[in-house]
Order: sequence, then C-alpha cells, then structure tokens
Amino acid sequence: MEKNGKTERRLNIKMVATIGMLCAIAFVAKLISSALPNVAGFLSFDLKDVVIVIGGFMMGPLAAAAITLVVSLIEMATISNTGLIGLVMNVIGSCAFACVASAIYQRKRTLKGAVIGLLMGVLCMTAVMILWNWLITPLYMKVDRSVVVGMLIPVFLPFNLVKGGMNAALAMLLYKPVVTALRKAHLLQESEEENKRQIKWGVIIASLVLLASFVLLALVLAGVI
Repeated sequence: MEKNGKTERRLNIKMVATIGMLCAIAFVAKLISSALPNVAGFLSFDLKDVVIVIGGFMMGPLAAAAITLVVSLIEMATISNTGLIGLVMNVIGSCAFACVASAIYQRKRTLKGAVIGLLMGVLCMTAVMILWNWLITPLYMKVDRSVVVGMLIPVFLPFNLVKGGMNAALAMLLYKPVVTALRKAHLLQESEEENKRQIKWGVIIASLVLLASFVLLALVLAGVI
C-alpha cells in the first residue's frame, strides 16, 4: 500500500511538472502569435491552443482546462490590454476547442478519435465564440450590438474556422514529437499502445496541406494577400 502511495505521488508530481512545462510552452506560443497579422483590427490568431489541446490529448480535458486558465491569467497580467473581458474570451475559446477535442479523444484513443475530436473542437469553438462575441464584443468595442451582428457571419465565422483549423492541423503534426520529448524527459508515462504506432506519412502530408491552406486563408482574412 505504501509503495502504491509513493508511486501515485510520483505520478502526480510528474503530471504537475508536465502541466507547468506545457503552460510555459503555451505562453511562448502566445508571444509568437503576437507577430501574426490581426483580422478586422482586433481579432488575433493564437497558437497557444495547439499546446493546450496536445496537453488535453495526453492528460485529459481537465488538464486542458487547467493549462488554459493558468496561461490566460499570465497573459492578462503581462501582455494583454483587454483585462477581464480578454481573460473570459480566452478561457471560453480555448476550452471550447481543447476540452471538447480531448474529451472525445480520451474515449477513443485512435487516429480517427483524434481527427473527430479536433473537428468537433473547431466547430464547437466557432459556435461558442460567435455567441460570446455577440454578447461581449459590443462592450469591448463600445458599439451598438447591431454593428457586431453585421460582423458575425462575414468576420467572426470565417476567422474562428480558420483559426481552429490551423491549430488542429498543427496539433496533428506536433502531437507525436511533443509526447516523445516528454517521455524522454521522464515527464510522461510510456504507453505500449502508442509506442506501437508507426508514423503515418499520409497523416503528416494531409496535415501539412491543411496547415498551408489555413495559413493562406488567414493571410487573406488579414488582408495581407
């Protein structure tokens, strides 16, 4: 019993360390994202969701929610100028994407489960963010709600679909390398099931094509091309 208790404590410490490391990586991803062009002057593409959903795939939706909250609080206290409104929108958007995707993947830990999870995460985030932009953006922009209603379909809908698709494609590309690195650092348990999986080059090529397509769409939305 004592040995089991020590093992459990060791695993908990490793999980906390892994979550802390992913929080740091997610914040760096957010810093990198600030160099990307905005859409409509205030909508920014955010790569931290890639790290958050990978953490969710590894440790479940609660871990994804924890990483989201920690990184969003750090962001609000350091680089953000949107205050509590920005914090709320960050937490809702990232959780809608990463928690839904990871919850589905935890039930079916296969390539198909990951793809379905990411797809549902993108759709859920898009729907949720349209609703919350309708509720919150008039307060943030200090404009009449009718102005925001006119932006929901032509601006918010394509922006969130492209943002979610770009993050989903990146997550598919980076999941295996991140998991391998964490296992080599002894921060993640070995999994015989995942160790048996070979690299599927078709998945990598498809993810690269999708990523390139969503990046081009993002540049179009931002008015760069």
